[in-house]
Amino acid sequence: MANATSAVSPLRRRMIDDMTLRNLSPATQRSYLHAVAKFSRYFDRSPDQLGLEDVRAFQVYLVAQDISWPALNQTVCALRFFYGVTLNRAEIPERIAYARTPRTLPTILSADEVVRFLEAVPSLKARAALTTAYAAGLRASEAVSLKVTDIDSDRMVLQVRHGKGAKDRTVMLSPQLLGILRTYWRLARPRNWLFPGRGDKPIDVQVLHSACRSATKAAGLTKKVSVHTLRHSFATHLLESGVDIRIIQVLLGHSNLSTTARYTQVATTTIAKTQSPFDRLSLEVVPPG
Repeated sequence: MANATSAVSPLRRRMIDDMTLRNLSPATQRSYLHAVAKFSRYFDRSPDQLGLEDVRAFQVYLVAQDISWPALNQTVCALRFFYGVTLNRAEIPERIAYARTPRTLPTILSADEVVRFLEAVPSLKARAALTTAYAAGLRASEAVSLKVTDIDSDRMVLQVRHGKGAKDRTVMLSPQLLGILRTYWRLARPRNWLFPGRGDKPIDVQVLHSACRSATKAAGLTKKVSVHTLRHSFATHLLESGVDIRIIQVLLGHSNLSTTARYTQVATTTIAKTQSPFDRLSLEVVPPG
């Protein structure tokens, strides 16, 4: 694991096996391996020869490099897994501190901006995938992992397989989305994966990320738009239309309601319709003469 050019070491193989046994997604596995390898390269030593003080020094280094809070915490997760599971050193993980992530509100697109954005995606496949992500509130990994058989037009639902935390869930299938997917299917004729990539694999998530960047620029949007922005917008638009927050929680696949509740802070239509207690007062304010 210390030498990136060598064959897979027994330690790296053990970590891969540990992650596979716990059903961690391929993206999470790649992220964890990258983080531990970077940790090892920083000290130029095998990570099983490094301890808690080394972890702390590495965290200080990452903060000095102005690494983002999500990336820093992903590294913490990787090192906690490596020490706690792969090395079976249970005393270390709980002492590796998470960074306190700043509470920022997600970027939300208006309905008109969603239309402008999706219409600016030039690729048929990418546009269909991103449209599906918004219409069903999917994560990027969930959108690319859809299979043709996950579309249940009889019950008008989509089956999301192995979402975050390896959980399956069912979401609504919009009639308008069904029409778009049928047109897409007639043109693209996907067989297994709804949005196929190279070989027998689904489209790579990086293709969607790249399409988002291009469409944002082409649509003339000043907001930074990602696949997750579409998911945030989906949740916020549902909340603004009066859908119960507990239903939104289920649709998004959130384990905790508090995660879903953050959308109440950006649902501007709901906020605007909320009456201020000041409006219940009978008060005339005469400006000073």
